Amino acid sequence: MPVICQIMCDSTCDLSAERARELGVRVIPFHYVEAGKPDGGLSGDDDLFQTRSAHEFYDAIRRGACPMTSQPSQLEYDEAFQAAYDTGVPTVMLCISSGISGGYQGAMASLERLKEAHPDEEVRIYAVDSLVASTALNLLLEGACKRRDEGMNAEDLVRWVEDARYHVRTIFMVDNLDALHRGGRLPKGVAVIGDALDVKALLHFNLDGSLGIRGVARGRRKGMRKMCDHFERNRELEPHGRVAAVGDADALEDGYELAGTLRSFDPELEVLRSAIGPTIGSHVGPGMVSVCFWGADRRGEKQLGKVKGVRVAR
Repeated sequence: MPVICQIMCDSTCDLSAERARELGVRVIPFHYVEAGKPDGGLSGDDDLFQTRSAHEFYDAIRRGACPMTSQPSQLEYDEAFQAAYDTGVPTVMLCISSGISGGYQGAMASLERLKEAHPDEEVRIYAVDSLVASTALNLLLEGACKRRDEGMNAEDLVRWVEDARYHVRTIFMVDNLDALHRGGRLPKGVAVIGDALDVKALLHFNLDGSLGIRGVARGRRKGMRKMCDHFERNRELEPHGRVAAVGDADALEDGYELAGTLRSFDPELEVLRSAIGPTIGSHVGPGMVSVCFWGADRRGEKQLGKVKGVRVAR
């Protein structure tokens, strides 16, 4: 059966390298660097934990590493889109939320150059702002691949993603508020007091792709319970099916416990498991856990407060 559509994504989708190969998804890497270190420090490509494991990455942060992140260069986008164009197969790229990164704008700038280079041809390559990232993008990407394999063409897939992204429900918990402070998300005093009181922030994605505060919990156990309660109250089985996603930042036991709890609500539920990649992990720190699932259209709901100044990569 001929391929009628191919899919690309940036590395904030948190796929494993093996899963990316299984799905036939080309992944464009973000990058991270720890400036000022003679040996380069904690630096590299977000290559889906092929160069260093999730534990090695997050353990370095526990020991004091503070990597900064950057989106793919324009050359990297240009080469990826040119390669897709040369195949002659229409292509859809899912990008990290424009609410926390400039990756989507970078992809669009590259596509404009490709179109200018072929003024007399229809360039059927599309970049879509997912308005999510990490575990939520993982869930959306898996759904897009399923529709592609069912025969959906590129243009219909773009329309599907542009609607489905508003049905993705996300709730995630960071273990240490100091990670949010370092990224400019919280005043130092708030982070210190929050950590002293063992307060865990529960966050989600707003409609514009920025981060919002869903709530707080006193202690990690209570936070995980609230995440599972949120799933039970807000999930919908149709039209996306019995599937959810759970991610963790080197917190495997908590990730598997969350997945088990979700399945206790629905034994037929498929739970996708993933490791939070270096790009997002550089900003949330070790211990983050997330639960993402399909629910009702969020466009009809009142939005909660935004977390100001959140940008993961420019």
